[in-house]
Amino acid sequence: MNKTILLLGSGELGKEFAIAVKRLGHRLIAVDSYDYAPAMQVTHEREVIDMLDGDALDRTVSKYQPDIIVPEIEAIRTERFYDYEKQGIQVVPSARAANFTMNRKAIRDLASKELGLKTAKYAYAKTREEFGEAIAKIGIPCVVKPLMSSSGKGQSYVRNVDDVDHAWEAGMTKGRGKENEVIVEEFIQFDSEITLLTVTQKNGVTLFCPPIGHRQERGDYMESWQPATISSEHLAEAQRMAGAVTKSLTGFGIWGVEFFLSDTNGVYFSELSPRPHDTGMVTLSGSQNLTEFELHARAVLGLPIPEITLERTGASAVILAPEASESEPQYTGIEEALAMPRVDIRIFGKPTSRKYRRMGVALAHEVIGASTDGVRERAKEAAGKVSVIAG
Repeated sequence: MNKTILLLGSGELGKEFAIAVKRLGHRLIAVDSYDYAPAMQVTHEREVIDMLDGDALDRTVSKYQPDIIVPEIEAIRTERFYDYEKQGIQVVPSARAANFTMNRKAIRDLASKELGLKTAKYAYAKTREEFGEAIAKIGIPCVVKPLMSSSGKGQSYVRNVDDVDHAWEAGMTKGRGKENEVIVEEFIQFDSEITLLTVTQKNGVTLFCPPIGHRQERGDYMESWQPATISSEHLAEAQRMAGAVTKSLTGFGIWGVEFFLSDTNGVYFSELSPRPHDTGMVTLSGSQNLTEFELHARAVLGLPIPEITLERTGASAVILAPEASESEPQYTGIEEALAMPRVDIRIFGKPTSRKYRRMGVALAHEVIGASTDGVRERAKEAAGKVSVIAG
């Protein structure tokens, strides 16, 4: 039976998910806070609302009577999801998962205090006085984040006491949602970090994608590659942690579980997203048999996933806007990038830009077993050929 799916958040991740779902014959309504968001360009219908307005969210759900609600962003009144589940609507992965993972406080306490997973030391602060106490408790250097944010928004690295005031202001004013609270985290001296895409199924075992390595700047992903180099012991521990936390949160879908890896101190749980992960865009390179979006679609719809296999060595590199523009940007250099062997370009179709906004991604691949170094360089070179020109 064809399903009606309400997609809450319509960025580039939602766009690829929508394409995967439409290929399986289902109807989608894309929702976001601005019109012509990427996913809206490929769905049957669209709605523009403030998803932090619970009444507006209720009206939208009532209007479309969806079978499934799929959140793609954090800035949603997720407590409403419990009511929707009581109405018989499937929430992805579940109302519990959406509520916990949209708030760093809930997910960090679950991972550290309830499940006993290894995490960085952390403390919370709602006032400037509490913030100073948290900094003193955790120590400098440390990382400060809003409780609700993504893509590095409001995140700061405190290197010395001169950074403290800026970190407090950024954490309290640049997050998503209405939570006026920050988390102060110990800075982990890690050797690498990975995303472990984890798939929970309605009628099957939990599956893990080959690990993805990634590099960040300004708290946002710049490039990713698959497979990442990781010891078998560390991979087994990361899989154990990912399995434990997703089982506790319940539900079906793909999860982006992030870990810090230290050669001396082992594996640290970092964060978790209950949806396709930006670093997982590398799977669009064909690095595995099913992209993260196809996996999410199958898991959400309760369709079988017999296996996840590594097929290529893949890499992705982001294409960023250099400046803000309120009109649709133009792109140059795509032809030159596509002239490179084993390269692809995806332009997301965002109607406006701002400085450092992610506007597209370059993808590169090589035969399975090839070193990731060369593939990463090719993806970055291809991304560098594409320029975003203010409209």
